[in-house]
Amino acid sequence: MNPLMNIGEAASAAGVSAKMIRHYEQIGLLPAAERSDAGYRLYGEREVSVLRFIRQSRRLGFSVPQVAELIGLWSDSQRSSREVKAVAQRHLADLEEKRLEIEQMMAGLSVLVNACHGNDQPHCAILEKLAWGSPAEHQPEHKPQIRTSHGKREAPGASTASTASHIDLMAWMRGVQVHHGAH
Repeated sequence: MNPLMNIGEAASAAGVSAKMIRHYEQIGLLPAAERSDAGYRLYGEREVSVLRFIRQSRRLGFSVPQVAELIGLWSDSQRSSREVKAVAQRHLADLEEKRLEIEQMMAGLSVLVNACHGNDQPHCAILEKLAWGSPAEHQPEHKPQIRTSHGKREAPGASTASTASHIDLMAWMRGVQVHHGAH
């Protein structure tokens, strides 16, 4: 019989954090752990193998529902490799679509960056292009203060790490039309 591990040992063996193990249990990717008499979570080699599987799947960008589907297929000895390949092919197609979106965003952003002189003058071609179609009199009169998950307010650019997760840049960029003509 394999010895059971506490959450820290299992996390180390699987290459994930203890926080992620608790998260995976909470969302159902990993069954609830056995508990010691003292109430500590206990894990065996099977759970560590599943955690490694999850880690490797997530590194390839599979979504949580896709990982759940793959775990289900992995646990099914009657599965066909065709089913597994179909999941991977769908994911590959999704990644290709995202890659194309990123390339379009990069091309649009490159046009904006190249249009800006980047000097000490207030005129900025980037802002002009982003505001295309909006009359100057509708220019905002305030500087936004973004609320963080902790309820604090931050000025834009103060901490991109904490605010970036709250903004879906790809969705935002899909709505930005880059116009090449002079305005």
